[in-house]
Amino acid sequence: MRVILKTGLLALVPETDDEKRELFDWQLAMADHVLNVLGGGAKGISLHDLGPKDQACREPINVVFDHADRWQPISNLAETPFVLWGQAYASIEGFWQSLKFDTDADRLRVAKLWGKDAKMATRGRSEPASFTLNDQIVVSGTAAHRRLMLEACRAKFSQNALARDTLLATGDRQLMHRTRRDSTTIPGALMADIWMRVRAGLRKAEKEVCSKPQNGLGGETR
Repeated sequence: MRVILKTGLLALVPETDDEKRELFDWQLAMADHVLNVLGGGAKGISLHDLGPKDQACREPINVVFDHADRWQPISNLAETPFVLWGQAYASIEGFWQSLKFDTDADRLRVAKLWGKDAKMATRGRSEPASFTLNDQIVVSGTAAHRRLMLEACRAKFSQNALARDTLLATGDRQLMHRTRRDSTTIPGALMADIWMRVRAGLRKAEKEVCSKPQNGLGGETR
């Protein structure tokens, strides 16, 4: 194996068929990974894998509804059933759009939707100035309105295992929600902040569970 060193570059050139196969397999396994140089001097150096670039560099994650995206379950449009205040919803989007309707029949119909069907459920309808939920009048676009999104997301991620596991798999990476047309009631920056707040809450709950003695272990003996 021939080694070529240049500023900002280390190249490996195979010289035998075995080396070609070995390097090809290594390249496939390490594609788009970050390597850290350790050692130095006369004894040589070693390259250590820090993981995929997006994770090692903690690149932000833009959460959008894309069937090919591993983060899709986090999206409001994803089919992630949950129950909030006794009502079942197929998605966060179904919950959010149902608030724009006045009748229980319409709200129940939209509550069952997800994906583009949920997003387009209110097409042609303007945002109501206010609406009633749980016998309370909520003014659209206010802090009280936005708190409903937080409560819905808490319900979704605490009840739906796939959504919860996907959210926790984002680690400490910053979440974003950049779309072609930003929402006026829940801007993308606020939506991403809600996801990260829920993520922090899930982690805190996990730590509290892990810190409790299991089956009497770690507790007082008598």
